[in-house]
Amino acid sequence: MFTLLTDLFRDHTTSGWVKAIWVVFLFVFPLLTSLVYLIVRGGGMAERSAREAERIDTAQREYIQENAGTNSAAQIADAKKLLDAGTISPEEFERLKAKALG
Repeated sequence: MFTLLTDLFRDHTTSGWVKAIWVVFLFVFPLLTSLVYLIVRGGGMAERSAREAERIDTAQREYIQENAGTNSAAQIADAKKLLDAGTISPEEFERLKAKALG
């Protein structure tokens, strides 16, 4: 029943009145309404679930990329540019490099 409610509110193409009717019937006749919902909206339910899983996976990959190795490499490259420009000393470069890697 919770899965059906989650799917119902995840669907942005359904109007609020239709959602309200489904919710009322889910509470009044839970078994019958669940079966009808799965028959009528089962295909869309699978599509919405797959889209949500893909969205979560994409967000997770972006977060990991943003906070993992790519960020460290960029920090080291920036520190190397500062070292080459003479802005920082070799000791400061090594300290920044160690901080980025650790």
